[in-house]
Amino acid sequence: MGLFAKFKAGLARTHDRLTHEIKRIVTRSPKLTAESLEELEAALIAADLGMAVTQQILDAVKRAYESQGTTGHEVFAIARTEVEKNLSSNRAALVQVASGPCVVSIVGVNGTGKTTTSAKLAHLVQSRGQTALLAACDTFRAAAIEQLKLWGARLKVEVIAGAYGADPAAVAHDAVTAAQARKANYLFIDTAGRLHTKHNLMQELHKLHRVIGRQLPGAPHEVLLVLDGSTGMNALNQAREFNKAVPLTGLIVTKLDGTSKGGMVVAIQKELGLPIKFIGLGEQPDDLQPFDAKQFAHALFEVQPA
Repeated sequence: MGLFAKFKAGLARTHDRLTHEIKRIVTRSPKLTAESLEELEAALIAADLGMAVTQQILDAVKRAYESQGTTGHEVFAIARTEVEKNLSSNRAALVQVASGPCVVSIVGVNGTGKTTTSAKLAHLVQSRGQTALLAACDTFRAAAIEQLKLWGARLKVEVIAGAYGADPAAVAHDAVTAAQARKANYLFIDTAGRLHTKHNLMQELHKLHRVIGRQLPGAPHEVLLVLDGSTGMNALNQAREFNKAVPLTGLIVTKLDGTSKGGMVVAIQKELGLPIKFIGLGEQPDDLQPFDAKQFAHALFEVQPA
């Protein structure tokens, strides 16, 4: 399956709901009325595009109707253009370092899919001919260590792990040492799920990053926050707060294939200016894809010819 087909399949629920609503509005009211604008606003907000992006699309639609007498179906093209414009500055590529491993810390709240995402990232890197290691630094959950080891065995990626309850910073230290010794291109660190409001857990994350930085100056080179796309605008709140607590370099949005709220990707990027590095569009190892603004915008607002 090609990249656009994956985007399209993964965003099908968001796309179907959005296009159904917009078609209903523009078919019933070819002219732009206050009522149809209000309904269009409600449809865009329901897809969690956020107020700022919604307003931007509405303004562009109004301008087009006033200047060109736009027909209803052009609303899709306008929305697609505005979304793509918002996302065009997105820097999706993983950082690459000149020498030594690029250390990527994977952070987020519980249940967003950090462990699976860490493994999928290692798989993606290896599929490009680079080498990767995984570090099991979620030592609070024995299941997380076992889950990462299972993924490692399945994808043929070495996992550095300690015992359940071990100091996560010590495991991270050992993992950096191993990555340096093996001349790995990337080390992905699966950290424990934590709420940004839990001061002690955030302090532990700071300690883990400090230990890594002392051992390998400049590390972690990436701090990626994993967000569950099905939580809609709650994900924006998490991103906002985590970004205050630790300097994030990018976001990964998972579970977009199961939600009709895929617009939240645009809302988050618009507000925080943090690049969306990857999006998760399914359960398979290959379903974590580098984010592509154009493909995303087209998958959201593509309309089949009548």
